[in-house]
Amino acid sequence: MADGLRIGVFGGTFDPIHTGHLVAAVNVHHQLRLDRLLLVVASVPWQKVGVRSISRAEDRLAMVAAAVEGVAGLEASAIEIERGGPSYTADTLAELGRRHPDAELFCMVGEDVAGGLATWERVDEVRQRCTLVVVNRPGSRTPAELTGWRVETVEIPALEISSTDLRARARDGRPLEFLVPDAAVRCIRDRHLYAEAP
Repeated sequence: MADGLRIGVFGGTFDPIHTGHLVAAVNVHHQLRLDRLLLVVASVPWQKVGVRSISRAEDRLAMVAAAVEGVAGLEASAIEIERGGPSYTADTLAELGRRHPDAELFCMVGEDVAGGLATWERVDEVRQRCTLVVVNRPGSRTPAELTGWRVETVEIPALEISSTDLRARARDGRPLEFLVPDAAVRCIRDRHLYAEAP
């Protein structure tokens, strides 16, 4: 059955989700008039495995779900967690294509990620299945390597928020308020996340 949805995919480790993620998400949702924007929590973020410890997928999903609750158009997605194994965008887009065969898919990335797409698993499949949405800061330029992609750009305010710093703040008991959504802060504290050194 045709649904004709415009579905955005914002994949990430979200360890933890923070205000910068949400500012990007709501701006993309608004500018591209998406029906749904899925914040897809990576099961096994293959580019970070072995680089640092990563919180359990279930905890990261709980933080994202708490952060987007009540935000129109934004949804926490467990599609990669349910599939298990390494999280490849090509697989996620293929699955969404099966679930919504007439939907138009949009894959949202930061300009830093856009410059490294050549390292992605089965990147040609990603290019065929979606429009790439490059989120950039004022005065930035879309990377030149994106020849052959369908590309939309969305400019957002420059917010310098580091997940590494947020994990350290949580571990040291420093404030997370206004950097991390309140509901996600409660989730971090309730689940005692980041108490151990990363």
